[in-house]
Amino acid sequence: MTSKIKNMGIIIILFTLVALTWGTTWMAMKIAVSTAPPIYATGLRFLAASPLLILLSYFTRTPLLFPKGNRVFQLWVCIAYFAIPFTLMIYGERYVNSALASIIFANMPVAVLMTSVLLGEHVSMTQLAGLILGVGSLAGILWLESANSGETRWPGVLALLAAVLIHAVMYVLCKKRGQKVSVLTYNTLPCLGAGFLLLFFGHFVEMPDTRLFSVSSLSAVAYLGVIAGVCGIMAYFALQQYASAFQASLVFLVFPLIAIGIEKMVENTTISNASLWLILPLLIGILLTLYSNKSASLKKSAH
Repeated sequence: MTSKIKNMGIIIILFTLVALTWGTTWMAMKIAVSTAPPIYATGLRFLAASPLLILLSYFTRTPLLFPKGNRVFQLWVCIAYFAIPFTLMIYGERYVNSALASIIFANMPVAVLMTSVLLGEHVSMTQLAGLILGVGSLAGILWLESANSGETRWPGVLALLAAVLIHAVMYVLCKKRGQKVSVLTYNTLPCLGAGFLLLFFGHFVEMPDTRLFSVSSLSAVAYLGVIAGVCGIMAYFALQQYASAFQASLVFLVFPLIAIGIEKMVENTTISNASLWLILPLLIGILLTLYSNKSASLKKSAH
């Protein structure tokens, strides 16, 4: 009994840490992109995380390279799992508030299931119902937010949806090709490579004037790299060692609520009341996709 109570306590602590980390990521991205251009900011984020990931790999004797035969795929992880989608995420927050951005990204389990369906994998009727409910609810939220806002949000929405879909495809491919690869191996070199790649392209494409970067933007970038990029990954990985895949994946139902609350406190704004009501069927849809496939987990996700 004591062991079970201790294990449950660890699960609660780790779950809370992951939910808080992922829930605060969206406001941090909003602050980061306020004075730093998205490509350059994302590159700085990855370079901030890389030294800690390298140290963790060194002290845990974790290999930096994928096994032979998968090293070309490691390059794809660098580009299509890190560089492109994370840039699209922070770019999207130039147009979309942090609450809506978190809601869009909470549909990752739905996007993974959709990718699996397109690749011909077997899914249950309950999963399909969850997929339909999730997609329908998200479409309703996006339509309502577009109708209620006088601003153009679609560039940001499309960027975030593209990031979710790219991440989902890469997750399914990673699951098929690298189940025995450590989470540190998946993150360390791809993160470092993406950092240098994005800084290079950002320098020539965005031509940033670093003198204009605010302290709050740079602090947000550091938070995204060190706290979200390293601590968040390690906490979620540890959570999966103690909890079931289903229990760990429930964090996708919680972090959007935290993001909504933080935006309300910090900026005194949030999504419309009608959209807030649609969050309930959206979360139910996500829950159905998770519940029907308890062995599935998003181990490699990083925010």
